[in-house]
Amino acid sequence: MQTEETTDKRAELQAGLAMHTGTETWFRHWAGAMLFTEGVHFLAEQANAFWLIDNVAWGRLNPSVSREEFVVWRLRVNADKSAELIADDGNGVELLRQHVPWTDFPLEEITLYLTNGVLLLPSEY
Repeated sequence: MQTEETTDKRAELQAGLAMHTGTETWFRHWAGAMLFTEGVHFLAEQANAFWLIDNVAWGRLNPSVSREEFVVWRLRVNADKSAELIADDGNGVELLRQHVPWTDFPLEEITLYLTNGVLLLPSEY
């Protein structure tokens, strides 16, 4: 069930994400697997989703993903609060799919780009 408070938080998060059109600061993932931008850091903080960055870093180690210079990552949240994190090559060819059994991620979907070892929002590309 969607409440007015949930709707407001979702709108606030989307407005905040839209403000990120570049980055001056890069953050290093704790495992050293990649860097991520201010926009991705904002997303992780506001949505309590550092786990999402961890899942991308883990997925990046998969051979089908690691050989690509550019990978599109899409998180799609289902009505039962499970989710799918899907990596593709930017042309719709699926490289990896991770099932997330449960999440409280506030958006129905988010897309991130991983290019040359940097995870970023599409607006920061």
